[in-house]
Amino acid sequence: MSYARKSDYEVRDSIMQLLSDDEVARVTAEKGEARLADGDEYIDMAAPDNGVRCVHGAMQLTMGQVLPRSAVSTETWAKIGTRFGTRFAKRPAK
Repeated sequence: MSYARKSDYEVRDSIMQLLSDDEVARVTAEKGEARLADGDEYIDMAAPDNGVRCVHGAMQLTMGQVLPRSAVSTETWAKIGTRFGTRFAKRPAK
């Protein structure tokens, strides 16, 4: 296993450890590509250190290797945001 591959695996594993057993089962069963709409939040499993991201306009395409906010509970999403950051996430309306 190359260093980069091991690192990718370790990073994905660190995300999966934040999920409950039910969420892991659901996410694993839904393997494939997530369809995200404008405004949906997600974390890119290939680059989680970029933090929580938000889909904007032209990005509304089928994406692979993402964990959408809708796949996990509010509590789990908060843990993900705390661990990886939310600088690119939606901002609450003022």
